[in-house]
Amino acid sequence: MTENPLLKTTQLPLFDQIKPEHIEPAIDQVLAENRARIAALLSSTTTWTWDALITPLEILNDHLQKVWGPVSHLHSVVTSDAFREAYNTCLPKLTAYHTEIEQNEKLYEAFKALAASAEFEQLNAAQKKVITNQLRDFHLAGVDLPAPAKKRYAEIQTRLAELATKLEENILDATQGWTKHCQNKTELSGIPEHVLMAAQTAAEKKGLSGWLFTLEFPCYHPILCYAENRALRQELYTAYTTRASDQGPQAGKFDNSALLAEIMDLRQELSHLLGFANYAELSLATKMVKKPQVVLDFLQNLAAKARSKALAELAELKEFAQQSDGITELQPWDIAYYSEKLCLRDHGISDEILRPYFPEDQVLQGMFTLIEKLYGMRTVEEKNIAAWHPSVRFFSIYDQQNILRGQFYLDLYARSQKRGGAWMDECQIRWQQPDGKVQTPVAYLTCNLTSPTGDLPALLTHDEVTTIFHEFGHGLHHMLTKVDYNSVSGIRGVEWDAVELPSQFMEFFLWEKSVLDFVSHHYQQGNPLPDALLQQLKDAKNFHSGLKVLRQLEFALFDFRLHLTYSAGDGVQKIQQTLDAVRKEVSVFQPPAWNRFQHSFSHVFAGGYAAGYYSYLWAEMLASDAFAKFEETGVLNATTGKEFLTRILEKGGSAPALDLFTNFRGREPSLDPLLHHLGLTQN
Repeated sequence: MTENPLLKTTQLPLFDQIKPEHIEPAIDQVLAENRARIAALLSSTTTWTWDALITPLEILNDHLQKVWGPVSHLHSVVTSDAFREAYNTCLPKLTAYHTEIEQNEKLYEAFKALAASAEFEQLNAAQKKVITNQLRDFHLAGVDLPAPAKKRYAEIQTRLAELATKLEENILDATQGWTKHCQNKTELSGIPEHVLMAAQTAAEKKGLSGWLFTLEFPCYHPILCYAENRALRQELYTAYTTRASDQGPQAGKFDNSALLAEIMDLRQELSHLLGFANYAELSLATKMVKKPQVVLDFLQNLAAKARSKALAELAELKEFAQQSDGITELQPWDIAYYSEKLCLRDHGISDEILRPYFPEDQVLQGMFTLIEKLYGMRTVEEKNIAAWHPSVRFFSIYDQQNILRGQFYLDLYARSQKRGGAWMDECQIRWQQPDGKVQTPVAYLTCNLTSPTGDLPALLTHDEVTTIFHEFGHGLHHMLTKVDYNSVSGIRGVEWDAVELPSQFMEFFLWEKSVLDFVSHHYQQGNPLPDALLQQLKDAKNFHSGLKVLRQLEFALFDFRLHLTYSAGDGVQKIQQTLDAVRKEVSVFQPPAWNRFQHSFSHVFAGGYAAGYYSYLWAEMLASDAFAKFEETGVLNATTGKEFLTRILEKGGSAPALDLFTNFRGREPSLDPLLHHLGLTQN
């Protein structure tokens, strides 16, 4: 019998060999081995030291990560019915295992003994944080609870994991379950040529003539922005904003309504089990911000500063739509279309004008040039690395001493059976193994961007380039860490409302001439973005910034207030009512009553952002302030770059985020740079 590829000791996962039938046997074996080794460990001594307790646990955690990590990743990027079944079979087993470990009283006592030992005072700050974080997490997993409550905690966690997976599967199925077949090109006026080419290819693959449009974002978004056919825009908007719900063209087919209600009921029950009044308080137990009122004040302060600007922007847009096409009542499917036209009129700029200047290879090479200038890091593409799709690329990052610091897979394009959105995930963690060798951190960087069409390379919008830079920022946090302990290495142990700092920080460089000179490069003419176009881009940077900020605040306030005020049994009605109330308070444009945005809000209902979506804006405050230091000292200042590398990126989760930020900036964070970057300083 051939060895299971998930269990082979290889430097990188064997993606070309992993099949659904390998998953459950590998997980069963690793979980059984880990349980046996933990039991043996806990009976081996009563005198606990770092080497006796933490090191063996890090070995076991790393082994499990290397088996389950590739499975979890493949479930997101190349799923199938067989893969889903294997994944969903293993998920409860893993959830039960993690709960069992964090409720293990003997293990908890061992950690307490180590924290109280003489050795603890001799440990470095990162080691102490490993121990104190774990003691906190024991409490948050209910280690102190009586047996019936512990059992209920475990049941809730297992069910929440199942619900999150099903919710994301419904969103994927709903996104890919709807298409629009067009055969009359006169209906498609205004749609960019690259979108039409991709739609024609999609139709041909189905044996159809004409064009086949989907709800994948690289197709959906340009149609909303450019299609002159208002009815077509309305049709796609309706299908997109009712995905996985009780409304729209697929009403009830992949409906997440019952899942949302059950998730909220279970989160509230979990909070009460652990002694918190609500899930918002539980969420803040592991974040920079500790009090719900601080979150609400932060968000409401921003809303107050953005609202008057947003009202003026909307009034101008309505007037423009009426003057342009006689639109007397602006609809949601009109906003992106007329915004694009208005921006083009006022600033002479649009995504399609910019796209030829951002071919994929130039963007990547420019991004790598940037980190070489800032951090002295050299990036090299590696060939013949096993991956899950032919378009996936693989890179290694070396420092100035030619030491390998990290590696990453890059999966850029949207395709079927791939979850939407963009994210960074861990493939392998940096940590120092017992033999003294340091394990190289490896990341997955995943996007859903415009793919090459015909003879054209992938030509990206400025927003798509920003997405790549954002995810690469997360990747650098993971890969450039110098922390040698598994649980606080890279992004691990970083407070969730600070984890977006390195990613959002990277975005700011894409507005700077000195950076765009090497990031942009016309795919035919070879010249960088001309100064005139760059000035137009910068002039348009804060075009409709009031509306954009209010949209983010709508998401953040909805998420936080829902988790702050929800009571068990409130159901899906409470979810809708909370969203409606937030929209009435902060939004300046109300969507239709049938809009079901929340049904596909996977960040909050299936991801790690529950009662934490405010983190994007909170971390943007940190990132704006961090970048302001580069504006003060020079955008490509290598000294400031080295400070950001050594004081933020290399430190990972080894110290509180506020301490790291203050060490870099020389003071606590200020809101002023964020207001400046958002164009809200006049409000």
